[in-house]
Amino acid sequence: MTPPPAGTSLPHGAAVGVVCAHPDDETFGLGAIITAMVATGSHVALLSLTRGEDSTLGAGADLATRRVDELHAAAEALGIGRVVVGEHPDGALTQVPHDRLVDEVCTTLGDVEALLTFDHGGITGHPDHQRATDVSIAAGRQLGIPVLGWALPEPVAARLHEEFGGRFVGRSSTQLDHRIEVDRSRQHRAIGCHASQDNPVPRRRIELQGPDEYLRDLHLPDWHLPD
Repeated sequence: MTPPPAGTSLPHGAAVGVVCAHPDDETFGLGAIITAMVATGSHVALLSLTRGEDSTLGAGADLATRRVDELHAAAEALGIGRVVVGEHPDGALTQVPHDRLVDEVCTTLGDVEALLTFDHGGITGHPDHQRATDVSIAAGRQLGIPVLGWALPEPVAARLHEEFGGRFVGRSSTQLDHRIEVDRSRQHRAIGCHASQDNPVPRRRIELQGPDEYLRDLHLPDWHLPD
């Protein structure tokens, strides 16, 4: 696979809104991209649509509270400036009206200049991830701002499937619009904050990808399109 050239198209000094389905998505998936944006002077605000109470990892009556606490600690490690946590049911975002979620994204993150979320298919195929992506794109259209999606290269997705099973959505090199060279030190610190969700898949994914992350342009407003 020939990767796209390292991009310089990360928003420099812009206000960026991150939309995730669960606490830990911002770290396990987007963490190194977020810190790269922060390093360029961007202010990053995060909306987690659920509190993550449906996870089978670290289950317990107080799991939602623990996961929100972990999220705030991880956000601080990543340099995220503002965190908002929604009250929607974990595992059931598809049951929440689409327009209601879009309005929440626009209301919470309406002052940003770009949105960051997961790629189509939600990377793992999780319905909540896919819902977060869909509403991010709709919100980007409504706000008239770009929407960037974190994506996996096909070889990485295939290797994760081989080693762990499950469904991982990978993209060919022609589908990857930006390659970002990242420093993962702050991401690793943030991973340590999510103690209730510790599992080998995110660490293996990071090991496979090394210093590279990839983004796709999920939505570009008319003013952003090249001539």
